[in-house]
Amino acid sequence: MFLVGLTGGIASGKSSVSSMLRELGCPIIDADVVARKVVEPHTPAYSRIVYHFGPEILLENGEIDRQKLGQLIFADEEKRKLLNSITHPQIHRAMLKEILLYFLRGYRYVVLDVPLLFETRRLTKFLNHTVVVYCDPATQLSRLMQRDGLTQEQAERRVAAQMPLNEKRGLANHVVENSGGREDTHRQVLRLHTKLEDSMDFILVRVIAIAATTGLGGMLLYAAKMLLS
Repeated sequence: MFLVGLTGGIASGKSSVSSMLRELGCPIIDADVVARKVVEPHTPAYSRIVYHFGPEILLENGEIDRQKLGQLIFADEEKRKLLNSITHPQIHRAMLKEILLYFLRGYRYVVLDVPLLFETRRLTKFLNHTVVVYCDPATQLSRLMQRDGLTQEQAERRVAAQMPLNEKRGLANHVVENSGGREDTHRQVLRLHTKLEDSMDFILVRVIAIAATTGLGGMLLYAAKMLLS
């Protein structure tokens, strides 16, 4: 089994591509879903977030108001870095557990759906392939305004808070161009899936697994330690 990183930008269509891959039978580990779980009430990350950002970011039921917290961090880079330093280690630990489960179940590859894949770079060294879902800036801005009911100025601030899609595109092994229609995007996803299915990258991981069973498991333990550090 090998790992594939899937990323994009806000409103670029990454979630749509992730859904298409899931429909093809690919196991997906969604960092956003994991992120919601690690900040549920009574978790360590939840306590630290409330301590640093105050009880005013909570809903009446005690859960974190993600929209209100989002407004705070998009307007303040230091607060955004603080939140990331709290949540990202917890997210990566939870993702590692899911990866190991898929490995034991014998999957050929697993897709890690990570919005800030290239911004944090904590996971990139473990990935055999990286995929960016790209759309042109005008389309991205229009989709974001329509989806979230934002003004152009609000949407531009949110886009500016992320690494530019052009820069991400230059860092990826594969690009899914999502400026056009759904059918065109789906054809690209099918080609990508075929390419990944035909990849021989999984052989190296299996060799390491066999080595571990013969007493050379230090390599895997080291990799796990690096991921959790």
